[in-house]
Amino acid sequence: MADEQVGLSLVVPCFNEALCVEAFVRAVEETGVGRMARVEFVFVDDGSTDGTLGVVRRLAEGDPRVRYVSFSRNFGKEAALLAGLRKATGEVVATLDADLQDPPVLLPEMLRAIREEGYDCVATRRTSREGEPPVRSWFARRFYWLMRHFSDVALVDGARDYRMMTRQVVEAILALPEVNRFTKGIYQWVGFRTKWLAFPNVARAAGETKWSFRKLFLYSLEGIMAFSTAPLQVAALLGMVCCGLSFVALLFVFVRALLFGDPVGGWPSLVCVIIFFGGLQLFFVGILGAYLAKTYLETKRRPLYFVREEK
Repeated sequence: MADEQVGLSLVVPCFNEALCVEAFVRAVEETGVGRMARVEFVFVDDGSTDGTLGVVRRLAEGDPRVRYVSFSRNFGKEAALLAGLRKATGEVVATLDADLQDPPVLLPEMLRAIREEGYDCVATRRTSREGEPPVRSWFARRFYWLMRHFSDVALVDGARDYRMMTRQVVEAILALPEVNRFTKGIYQWVGFRTKWLAFPNVARAAGETKWSFRKLFLYSLEGIMAFSTAPLQVAALLGMVCCGLSFVALLFVFVRALLFGDPVGGWPSLVCVIIFFGGLQLFFVGILGAYLAKTYLETKRRPLYFVREEK
């Protein structure tokens, strides 16, 4: 098998990446992976507004290796990854970004690990966060810590969506029907023998990142709720602790009233306590509401995306 060429599908989600698409194709060709496998490019246009579809369409017209899916609007990267995996036909499939922050130069090494070393999947992680705001880096590390300690999956710090998988792994991922998808967690949840490759942070080839701090924060909440019930357990535990403290406080007030009477003073502290516990209750209700909302969205069974055009 090592001497036979396999089909390698490169799934590339794109949202306003018109300046990067052609550079991405050239970078892949320069790696020489085309001498090791029959390469197929699967671009997924996630409702771009900058002409990305036009660039991809032009490439597809002149290169039979290029295929694409174009969404009716922006549905997000999770939907784009799913559509690309469904579209890919290769025995081996790799997912990576078009902005070259996922260095294509690793592709030959990843393919060798699968074909010659017997791995089912080759994943990547960043070893540094140079060029990233310190606050964003701090929150990212805390997120990975939470996922490792309080979820069903142990995410590796700095893990990227850049990975290469056998067809067996791809089919396992596609078998998961959930609507609220957190692909990094899904990769870990399905298991299989995985090799990790590390690389330093790489700057974008062109354009600007589409991930604001707000989007990353919401994405992290999505991941925690998708693979952990720890927030519900913490809410229940804190609720029991608060009940215990309330009982102790009630006992203290009762004993004090028996010994020293019932003074009128103390209403400011009482108001503070009421506001604190009221806020705590609303916070817990919010956690329950978030999980309930995810359940509600799952029961709707809406498609994750609609295709406007494909080739």
